[in-house]
Amino acid sequence: MTSSPATATKPAISLPGLAWLFLHLGAIGFGGGMAVVALMEHELIKKRRLLDHDEFLHGIALGQILGSFAANAALFVGNRLFGFLGGWLCAAAFMAPSVAMVILLSWLYFTFHTIPALKTILLGLGPVVIALILSAAWSMGKKAIQSWPAAVLGLLALAGAVLKFNSLVILTTAGVLGLWIGKARLSHRGGPPPTPAPKGSAWWVTPLPLATATATTVATAVAPSVGFMAWTFLKVGLVFFGGGFVLVPVLHQKLVVTTGWLQPQEFLDGVAISNLTPGPIAVLATFVGYRLHGPLGALVATLALFLPALLLMSLLAHFYQRLKNLQRAQDLLAGLTPAMVGLILGAAVLLAPAALHGLPGVLLALLALVLLLRLRWHPAFVLALGAVAGGVGLIR
Repeated sequence: MTSSPATATKPAISLPGLAWLFLHLGAIGFGGGMAVVALMEHELIKKRRLLDHDEFLHGIALGQILGSFAANAALFVGNRLFGFLGGWLCAAAFMAPSVAMVILLSWLYFTFHTIPALKTILLGLGPVVIALILSAAWSMGKKAIQSWPAAVLGLLALAGAVLKFNSLVILTTAGVLGLWIGKARLSHRGGPPPTPAPKGSAWWVTPLPLATATATTVATAVAPSVGFMAWTFLKVGLVFFGGGFVLVPVLHQKLVVTTGWLQPQEFLDGVAISNLTPGPIAVLATFVGYRLHGPLGALVATLALFLPALLLMSLLAHFYQRLKNLQRAQDLLAGLTPAMVGLILGAAVLLAPAALHGLPGVLLALLALVLLLRLRWHPAFVLALGAVAGGVGLIR
């Protein structure tokens, strides 16, 4: 394999220095994956010239195959400059601020969410979460659905999600159809794969009981073991295609519909909390892990979810020059992308009954959608608006 200019000579930065840089990027990277990629491009390419521009773009493209492409990009850069250890250290540094923030917010949520004032605030977040999901579907759909075969795949995935079919079955079917139909017929052009839209006793080990009152209802399911929880998130990580918002319908089906580990309102609040952090929405796994097994569960769930993508990215970072032009991989992605849009829309449909409380909730969701799509507000500001609306009693 041909070495890149950055790897042929000694990097112009030390490994601790690169890890510290990614820790900084992980702490300020609000705005979703592409916003973080823009920050990386500025710091790594323009400012420090650690990689050439084409190689960086290759890493971003490969990072979109599985998992969070921002975390994958961090691993790619670290791997290209300092090998396997450098890649994993940079990915961990990039994720650390968001994971720590979600653990703190989860503790606050599960400790104080029975307080009436906090309940009303959370009621205002639900409609905004629905708007966030719809805005992601719209942004992705504009790029992913460019032909009638792609539209059919999207509609079939939407129907499957609403009918509560297994997400793995939906994605696998879409991938096979993509291989059969081909990227050319699905996209009408031969550019790179569509980019996902921007945008979780002893206190350390004791599981939090699921038979306690939540913000809206009472859960009756039994908390799983740490090992079974890790296995569940590991399986989800194997089908984590297309960015964080694709994870929402998959986890909703697993955690709310199938296992009952979370109630619908808890799940919505977890999505909202994950959107308040600078990292990928995939830190929703951190929130769920904390719900089930405290801080230990938060770390285990996060690692299990990201492990398949990071392992795959470690291989791709090493062999990316040989893999980047494979036509069959492009056909597979062309089939997955419209299905992901359908899954995201399906998640909005399934979550809406628990999130939209009457006409005020519907109006707040519409307002949030306008702010996100037309005025391009940052999701954190829109969530803050929803919290205010709930706090003053507009959403009941």
